[in-house]
Amino acid sequence: MAVTDPDLLDLALAFPQAAQVVELAGRSPARTLATAESCTGGLLAAVLTAVAGSSRSFLGGLVTYANSLKIEALGVPVQLLLAHGAVSQEVAEAMALGVRERFHSTFGLSTTGVAGPGSSDSKPAGLIYVAVAGPDGTAVRRLDQDRGRHLNRVSAVTTALDLVLAALS
Repeated sequence: MAVTDPDLLDLALAFPQAAQVVELAGRSPARTLATAESCTGGLLAAVLTAVAGSSRSFLGGLVTYANSLKIEALGVPVQLLLAHGAVSQEVAEAMALGVRERFHSTFGLSTTGVAGPGSSDSKPAGLIYVAVAGPDGTAVRRLDQDRGRHLNRVSAVTTALDLVLAALS
């Protein structure tokens, strides 16, 4: 059965910053991107690859929902997870650095958080950390407004695109 729902927009149109990211990354000197996603579940990678020509700059990505994968695939130190939890600035930064190192990319982008609707006392729905690691360091943004699962994920992707745009400019 084909997907014909008119409400399912082209991701490249829904996230216009993605085209800007791909264009800027492709300029000389060419720069590359890799993603490490938890709460966005691959949406960031899907948005980037929805842009024609993204294969020139996007190397790939990992969805590391489980902490064991954050440790094994990205090299996030167990101590960070124990001390701060997966939903933290420290882990977002380690994920971005880990994917950048493992993919040998110019920039590593990461998302980790509570998309919702569930939450705990210390980690409410909508608490998301987004990081971009690059040659000039790492930037991390904290999002803490619960807009519902879908919009929380969209907000995280938009924030990641904005952070990497700033780093590319």
